[in-house]
Amino acid sequence: MDWTEIIVEVSTPDIDTAGNIAQMTVPYGIYIEDYSMLEDEVMEIAKIDMIDEELLKQDRTKGRIHIYISPADNPAEAVSFIRERLDAQGISYNIIADKCDVEGCLENWKKYFNPIKVGEKLLIRPVWRDDYDPEGRIVLNLEPGLAFGSGTHETTRLCLEALEKYTFKGARILDVGCGSGILSVAALLLGADSATGIDIDELAVKSSRENAERNNVADRYTGIHGNLAEKAQGKYDIITANIVADAIIMLSGDIEKFMDENTVYIMSGIIDVRLDDVLAGLPESLEIIDRYEEKGWLCLAAKKKGK
Repeated sequence: MDWTEIIVEVSTPDIDTAGNIAQMTVPYGIYIEDYSMLEDEVMEIAKIDMIDEELLKQDRTKGRIHIYISPADNPAEAVSFIRERLDAQGISYNIIADKCDVEGCLENWKKYFNPIKVGEKLLIRPVWRDDYDPEGRIVLNLEPGLAFGSGTHETTRLCLEALEKYTFKGARILDVGCGSGILSVAALLLGADSATGIDIDELAVKSSRENAERNNVADRYTGIHGNLAEKAQGKYDIITANIVADAIIMLSGDIEKFMDENTVYIMSGIIDVRLDDVLAGLPESLEIIDRYEEKGWLCLAAKKKGK
């Protein structure tokens, strides 16, 4: 199997944020090239001021993040995820994928994407797989395409488990950063009355609408291209945000506008080392009522205090 090397190039001031985003795509680490502090670091470590000429020629204004992904881990989804999250952070970037083009990676990955059981009720079924037994579960038919959200990443599965617990018949759902629409569609299949998905990626919104159609819930789903502050209106019973920690912190300033007294706010995409930052960024009026964790990733559920 050919692994894919994804290289993300950003300005050096953005390297830490971009590295945190890249880290979310793989469980086994990334490699970062950052030569901005080359002389100082060499002097501190080696106590010498002689440095190889080739190193001195490296661009000090940019850093490169190297991510290595197996075909079974869906390189196409990783590229989409990185693009969406960097765009949301306003970070300029260049992405290079070696070994295969993104579309080719997606087709190769399909060989490894099997139906996935999530929680007690759901089965995520890739539309190209007919050899499956639902075992009494609710089947979510999914074609993620190049949008993030296939159910293979821990952050999405944790969100689905939380949705299974908190979705009720007639619920109104707001899905921030909807990606493939997997969370919205799952909520509708679980009994929600309506779902609104918002994403800054137009391709993701298109994918989410198509997945709603595949699952016969398109009449109850609204996909919106844009950002939350400009596009969302009204109040919702459940709000999901499967994004990165920094974006959740930014979102927390506006989230109460869309919450009723008993709204459940589900946040995912939080790596454990950023948990304290996310908690500190939450409005004082909210409290954590539930927590899900898998392989260093966290999903939190919050409500207004005393509700």
